[in-house]
Amino acid sequence: MSTPEILSVAKFWPPYTAQLNETYTVHDRLHQTDPAAFALVAPRIRAIAASGEAIVTRELIAQLPALEMISVFGVGYDGVDVKAAHERGIPVTNTPDVLTDDVADMGMVLLLSIARGVPQAEQYLRAGQWPQGPYKLGRKVTGARLGIVGLGRIGQAIATRAEGFGMRIAYTTRTEKPASGYRYFPSAEALAAEVDFLMVITPGGAGTRKLINANVLKALGPKGFLINVARGSVCDEQAVIEALQNGTIAGAALDVFENEPNVPEVLRALDNVVLTPHMASGTWETRRAMADLAFGNLGAHFAGQPLLTPVPA
Repeated sequence: MSTPEILSVAKFWPPYTAQLNETYTVHDRLHQTDPAAFALVAPRIRAIAASGEAIVTRELIAQLPALEMISVFGVGYDGVDVKAAHERGIPVTNTPDVLTDDVADMGMVLLLSIARGVPQAEQYLRAGQWPQGPYKLGRKVTGARLGIVGLGRIGQAIATRAEGFGMRIAYTTRTEKPASGYRYFPSAEALAAEVDFLMVITPGGAGTRKLINANVLKALGPKGFLINVARGSVCDEQAVIEALQNGTIAGAALDVFENEPNVPEVLRALDNVVLTPHMASGTWETRRAMADLAFGNLGAHFAGQPLLTPVPA
């Protein structure tokens, strides 16, 4: 049998790219770099390898008559038109669970960093300013109120970690989860009004686009902090910038942005933010697990076996 041909639509972690190239004939982003060449190979493409940030449109899917499956390297898949894929009987897979701990850990790292001003304090020390006096006081985390927007696997893991700090936890989701034991609010705005830290870990996509808007930030208030480890699309970035500039909120810690990897200069210049380059799941152990699962889904499909982690229809 001939080697299956697949279309890679993202720049991947190098070991995963090597895995793909060793097993399949990979056309790396050919649809973007050479449309004419892509048109020639498109009828032979049997799978798409995507990342959590990749865009797989209905139009791209329509150009691939032999397409059989889409494997996403990531837990999020909001850039993939899952509806269009499922209409053609094309399954989509992702990599849930394996990155839960790292993202939850990073959520708490960001919360602690913005509360205590860790990056700013380090710069204060490095700039030789300590002899002039102690660094300014931060915000106590233990016993504070944490609101979680989205209480899925990662949201639950964040809540568990926050309990270790004695935080009082509340949440908002589309569907209330009484078994969690946490206080429920029907909207992000209502939740924000009752917490000190607002942690965003809800899926991206049209349903949550700019969910965290100016009204939510106003409710969070001048002593409140925003942390986003979800998707950049979930926050109205301009509203966040204005809230930080105007003192509407005390600060923000952001791992994701609307137009990655381009982060507005005005946001980078603010001193009441902690900014990281979408690295919440960025450990060697988790990248390896993600690669193995994404690769395993491709292998299961081409072997005629059940997919490991299909996205529900």
